[in-house]
Amino acid sequence: MPNVRVRFAPSPTGFFHIGSARTALFNWLYARHTGGTFILRIEDTDKERNSEQFLKLIYDSMTWLGLDWDEGPNPNGGGERGAFGPYRQSQRGAIYEAYKQKLLANGRAYEKDGAVWFKLLGERYKIFDDHRKKEVEKVKCEPVVIDDQIRGRVERMEDEDFVIFRSDGNPVFHFVNVVDDIEMKVTHIIRGEDHLSNTSKHVRLYEGFGATAPIFAHIPLILKSPEMGQGKMSKRDKGALIEEYQQRHFLPEALVNYLSLLGWNPGDDREKMPIAEIVRLFDLPAVNQSNAKFDGKKLAHLNMTYLLEQPAEKFVALARAFFTTQPDGAGAMANESYFREVMLLAQPKIKSVDELAAYTGYFFTEEFGIDAKVKEKVLAKGDPKARLAEVVAALPAMDFSNDAAIEAAIKTLAESKGLGFGDYQAVTRLAVTGTNAGPSITAIFRVLGRERVAARIGRFLAGA
Repeated sequence: MPNVRVRFAPSPTGFFHIGSARTALFNWLYARHTGGTFILRIEDTDKERNSEQFLKLIYDSMTWLGLDWDEGPNPNGGGERGAFGPYRQSQRGAIYEAYKQKLLANGRAYEKDGAVWFKLLGERYKIFDDHRKKEVEKVKCEPVVIDDQIRGRVERMEDEDFVIFRSDGNPVFHFVNVVDDIEMKVTHIIRGEDHLSNTSKHVRLYEGFGATAPIFAHIPLILKSPEMGQGKMSKRDKGALIEEYQQRHFLPEALVNYLSLLGWNPGDDREKMPIAEIVRLFDLPAVNQSNAKFDGKKLAHLNMTYLLEQPAEKFVALARAFFTTQPDGAGAMANESYFREVMLLAQPKIKSVDELAAYTGYFFTEEFGIDAKVKEKVLAKGDPKARLAEVVAALPAMDFSNDAAIEAAIKTLAESKGLGFGDYQAVTRLAVTGTNAGPSITAIFRVLGRERVAARIGRFLAGA
């Protein structure tokens, strides 16, 4: 196989969508799998909608996902990487003009109504188009055959000349993409299935330029999850923007793992795979033809799996970085060893780092709220206030050195009253945390310490 050259060509006109990220990922995976070149090219010819802010978001999102490009703009300034630039279409006007003149000179383009049209080859005839309510000129020619690496053999008909330069002098999408792919020596075009309808025009343009068309591979669309409705996932749908996952402190390797399986199958039922293994196995024939359904719950579960496997120090560092972004900053101000202890209690319980504030907040303040519904439910059973008073009385003699010792002390207390561990657990948790979820009550006791536990139960009893 000749040196594979693939490209990802986003437009800086909006937020970075999960579909765009998946397209970039599949191109990157194929380049890395084949030892080829991954090109980033910016389609910034839409002057009214382009934004440097959105361009920066593309760079930041791809960098966060680990999708490094071999050629393209340098996001930190200092020019570009690669010998086939410029890599921003807004800077390639002279190249497009030269290619237009080439078509005009060899009779494959002509001017009409102030625009420049690409001329198809074949016998011409006119028919009345009922939809457009006018007579149009058609061209009798053979169908365009596309041997798509994913879709298989596809035939499409192009039977009308089409615009390549608008009357305002700007080139259209079809023209600039083909010119850029020729100039940048792109060998494989991997893009969404919704672009398949454009491909016949592109093939005719390649023929017009006397160039060999690259290999095409149109990947399936990403559909909404059933609870989100029907149809293709859009930028307005929940979970559709890469920025959301960055803000929620998802692990990028979990998101990349999930996206790689949206439309591609490694040949077995594995859902969690290291990126090196994905690169090794990824190939275009294994990409599915059927559309992929986005599943936010599955993604959250995969992220949780990755979190569980993080080494302690890395997880604590992730948590510390998260808490420094929180408004109150209580967690970020905590003692290093205490913070570490709390975070390692939370690690097995959370699906994403952004859950840490709610899950561990009561460890960092004495002004935590009491969940009214939980309180009503807990206080309705037995004599919970009496149980709390008994715990307070037993605290001075309890061994707080480890969870097992605390559990044994509470069980001994329960047995002495003819009760079970559960008769003390729920109300004690409510008193010291304000809720009914979290780490084990014994771990909470140990980390908070005897004095804070006693003070919290005392305050709860006074206000109950």
